Amino acid sequence: MTLEKMTYCHQPAQRSRGVRAVGLTVLLAATAALGGCSLLPGGTPTPEAAPPVSTAPVKGDAPTPSEKPETVSAAEEMSGKLKASLSALASTTKAPNREQMMAAMLEAGAVKESVELSIDITPTGLAVDAIESATLVGAECVIGQVRDGNVAVTILPVLGSGRCFVGDTH
Repeated sequence: MTLEKMTYCHQPAQRSRGVRAVGLTVLLAATAALGGCSLLPGGTPTPEAAPPVSTAPVKGDAPTPSEKPETVSAAEEMSGKLKASLSALASTTKAPNREQMMAAMLEAGAVKESVELSIDITPTGLAVDAIESATLVGAECVIGQVRDGNVAVTILPVLGSGRCFVGDTH
C-alpha cells in the first residue's frame, strides 16, 4: 500500500465546521448577554449623573419649625424601658428566675396578661443558659434576654399564632 492511497480515518467534514461556527456564535451571544449593559458605552454613571446628596438634618440636630421631630413607636419606647429594667435586674443577678423576669417586665410597663416567659429550669432540673421574656406591643414583639448578666432587647414581628414565642410554655 502506498501513501497516496492511504486516507485519514478522521477527516473534518463540512458539517463539523458549521457546528463549530454555530457554537462560537452561541458562545459570543451568551458572553454579551451575561455582560449586560456594562459592555455598552456609558454603562457607568458619571459624577454629574450621580443623585444629589441629601441635605436632611443629621439625627441630633434641632428640628426647624417646618420639620416634625421623629416619632418613636410604642414598641421602641417599650424596648428602651425594658432594657433599663432588665439591666437593673442583671446588675443584681446574672441568672434571674421567671418571677424576677416577670417583675422586670411589669416594671417596664408590660401588661401581665401579655407577657410571655421562657423556662428557667430545664426538664432535667438544670438551670437554663438564658431566660427570655416578651410582650406584644401593637403588631410587634419586644423581646428581652438576660444571659450571664448581659442584657439584649430586640423588636421582632408577631408570629402567625399571634404570640411572640413558639410553643406552649408561656
